[in-house]
Amino acid sequence: MNKKNNRNGSRDGNNSGLLEETPVNPSRRKLLKGVGLAGAAAVSTIATSHVIAADSTSTNGNSKAIAPREALEALTAEEAETLAAICDCLIPSDKNGPGAREARAVHYIDKSLASHNSGARQNYSVGLNAINEFARKTRGKSFPELLLDQQNSILLAVQSNKISGFIPNGSGFFNMLRSHTIDGTFCDPYYGGNQDFVGWDMLHYPGIRLGVSEADVAAGASLPPNHQSAYDHSTYTKLADNSSLDTEGGDGYA
Repeated sequence: MNKKNNRNGSRDGNNSGLLEETPVNPSRRKLLKGVGLAGAAAVSTIATSHVIAADSTSTNGNSKAIAPREALEALTAEEAETLAAICDCLIPSDKNGPGAREARAVHYIDKSLASHNSGARQNYSVGLNAINEFARKTRGKSFPELLLDQQNSILLAVQSNKISGFIPNGSGFFNMLRSHTIDGTFCDPYYGGNQDFVGWDMLHYPGIRLGVSEADVAAGASLPPNHQSAYDHSTYTKLADNSSLDTEGGDGYA
C-alpha cells in the first residue's frame, strides 16, 4: 500500500493515534517479483441489478468526472466503490505503469463472488461495511472520499487487527482482499480482470503460447507480447466446453 500521496489536503486535526501510523507494505517492485511470470499465467484460472462507475481515474471525493456505468453481478454500488478505492491503494498506478484500477480488478472480484468465490460474498459485505463505518466514525466521510494517507492508515489498522467487525478478523479479510486484487490484476482476461493485458505487461509476460520456437526461447523476456487469452485458443475453449458438459452431466464430447 505504499503509494505516493498525490492528493491534496492534510490529515484531520482530531485523528486518533491508531490512524497516525504509516503503512509499511511490500513495494510495487516486490509485489511484481512475488507474483512472477508463472503466477501471471496461472492465477485465478478456476473457472444485475446494481451499477458502478467504471474506470474512474480518482478515488478523491472532489472529482466531478462522470464515468461510464456497468452492471454488477454480486456487489452493491457502494461496496464496489469502496472496493475500488481499496484495490487502488493495494496496487496503485504510478510512473511505472497502471494498477488494479486500470486492470479492473473490482470487475474480476465482482464476477468471482457470483461464481467460484461465492462463499466469500458475506465476508466482503461485512468487511467493506466495517471499513466504511470506521471511516465515517473517525473521519466523517466514507472510505472512498478520504485522502490517500487516511485510506492507507485505515487499511493498516485492518491488516493489524486493530479494527473489529470482520469475518474471520481484520487480518484475514485484508489478506483475502489483497489476494483477490492480485488475481484480478494479473489473471487471464477471460475472468474479467487484467483489462487490455495491463497486468501481464507490467510483468513483461509474453502471453499464452501453445508452442514456441528456438527463436522464441532465445528472445526470452524480450519476446513481444501476443496479448491473447488462453480462451482465444480453440484447445482451451474446447476443454472449457467439455468441463461444462461434465458438470451438467453431458457426455463429455464437444
